[in-house]
Amino acid sequence: MTADFRENGPLGHGPSRTPFWNLVDATARRTLREAGKVTEFAPREHLLRQDEFGDHLLILGRGCVKVTTVAAAGYQAVLALRGPGELLGEQAALDGGPRSATLTALIPVQALVIPAEAFRAAAHDHPVITGAVRQVLSARLRDADRQRTSVGADPLAARLACLLLDLAANHGRRNSDGGVDIDLPLSQDDFAGLVLGSRRTVSRVLEQWRAEGWVTTGRTHVTVHNADALKRVREGGPARR
Repeated sequence: MTADFRENGPLGHGPSRTPFWNLVDATARRTLREAGKVTEFAPREHLLRQDEFGDHLLILGRGCVKVTTVAAAGYQAVLALRGPGELLGEQAALDGGPRSATLTALIPVQALVIPAEAFRAAAHDHPVITGAVRQVLSARLRDADRQRTSVGADPLAARLACLLLDLAANHGRRNSDGGVDIDLPLSQDDFAGLVLGSRRTVSRVLEQWRAEGWVTTGRTHVTVHNADALKRVREGGPARR
């Protein structure tokens, strides 16, 4: 999915949530575009770093970033993936506190970098921006609540199947063998963090699915071969071959 921060027309996005850029009108987009600077980030480059103070925020135009946080003991948790149209780094930029997470480009990323003061001025002139920020933050809170509920209600295999299907739909590329390559360099630790499970359990489930021929995996690569089987697992039904 790509975008050029057009004044009109939506950005691509996943099915679960409308991104910030799609929630503001053409006039507000023009103001934000004029207030910021389009910047490119290479894979593995940090867009923002946890605990740093910053006076800017970003709107993602192309690519995908990984949101991670590191606890005092050194454990790194993967909180989310963010794609085109998403607003990033808004809390620290607007409240003056330290960054709560690190944002890392998984693939080449293009982002609109906007000074916090300019963003506040744009929001003052265009109330639709303030409404969009509130809607984004509310949706993220709902996502977090839904994820916590899923951990208690759904088996890890169902959560992992849902994740792989979403990644295949939003970041997949069909190969010559008919499988769908997920074009994001995610490790099994990343998958474990995203489904709130242990790496050992994720590894065991993926090993079973490899044996069934539903997926193939590499160190940071997954190909989905049998989406129907994963859909049955996601829905809690029998995963017939």
